[in-house]
Amino acid sequence: MRRLLTRLGGLAAAAMLTAGLTQPAHAADPAYFEFTDITRERAVVRIDDPEKIRHARDLLSGETDERPHLVGRIVKRQAPYNPGWSFHYNPETVDFFDVAIEVCDATLPYVEDHLDEAGGAFLPGLVWCPWTSRLTREVPAP
Repeated sequence: MRRLLTRLGGLAAAAMLTAGLTQPAHAADPAYFEFTDITRERAVVRIDDPEKIRHARDLLSGETDERPHLVGRIVKRQAPYNPGWSFHYNPETVDFFDVAIEVCDATLPYVEDHLDEAGGAFLPGLVWCPWTSRLTREVPAP
């Protein structure tokens, strides 16, 4: 019973998290940032929202250390700006966090290796929040 409640609590938290990711992005020129995780693999995220772009730049400059990790919904196909992976963040859903629920945590290689399972019990709602993610640099637009 306890295991069931834990699982239901995780799914409910994931649902609440995804509900907050449905807000439309503001019109702006997108920015691209390289990020890494505990595996030291690297990927690129596109961010469209000017406030989130500013936050990403503040993280890189050291102006802030709040909400350093990435969260958003993934798209199960390669993006031209992120060629090393078969998935990418949906730019309209990208945000930052300090602490998140475990059900959306996974490393870059794990997501790649289990992409066919994403959206079910693995990464419900396709929400991905790698706990060890951090931006490394801003990269030029492709």
